[in-house]
Amino acid sequence: MSHGNPPKASDRHKIQRYRIVPQIREFIKRGFAVIVPIRRGYGATGGDFAEDYGKCSNPFYTDAGLEAAKDIVATITFAAKIPYIKSNKILLVGQSAGGFASLAAASVNPPGMIGVVNFAGGRGGRPDTNPGEPCVPSRMATTIETYAKTIKVPVLWHYAENDKYIGPQYAKEWFAAFQKAGARGRLVIQPPFGKDGHRIFTSKDGISIWTKEFDNFIKEIGIN
Repeated sequence: MSHGNPPKASDRHKIQRYRIVPQIREFIKRGFAVIVPIRRGYGATGGDFAEDYGKCSNPFYTDAGLEAAKDIVATITFAAKIPYIKSNKILLVGQSAGGFASLAAASVNPPGMIGVVNFAGGRGGRPDTNPGEPCVPSRMATTIETYAKTIKVPVLWHYAENDKYIGPQYAKEWFAAFQKAGARGRLVIQPPFGKDGHRIFTSKDGISIWTKEFDNFIKEIGIN
């Protein structure tokens, strides 16, 4: 389960373990073991911020995502060594920047991966200054299309209409690029959720909403 990225760079060091317990319990109830890594440049891990995409006016999303993917792939390698983990049934789940990172990780096809759940995935959101308008969304569409060319597993895309980071028109545009490249998946855009639909996964009030789509998805890919 991969965390997002705060709008302010100064807040990255404040990120702690992605301990959203009510959500984690939903996965555990369904038989999943949950691993929640912190990527490079966040929290107390130190080091450079590996997934920096540069300036808003000229973002290089593709390379940034692939850097984040390295941390996810390293986590999968670690998980495969744990005796109670079924290393042939790895599901990537990520929210916001973590959802985007999960798509990037899926593009390199780590062993054992059977699906991806992308909650409000993307980068470049500007909720305070430009609600719903990420930095150069067409550049993200190109990146998604690039990743999708090598993604072999199904992906659930889950967004809300009032996402202040990624407006629904861009979620649709990015998913269209994903499908154009031949990747398999399904896009769900929920009605407005709270004050900011970007938080539909991380809010307790969103659990009853996203779990319905999640349960349908895991049945589709043969987990339940």
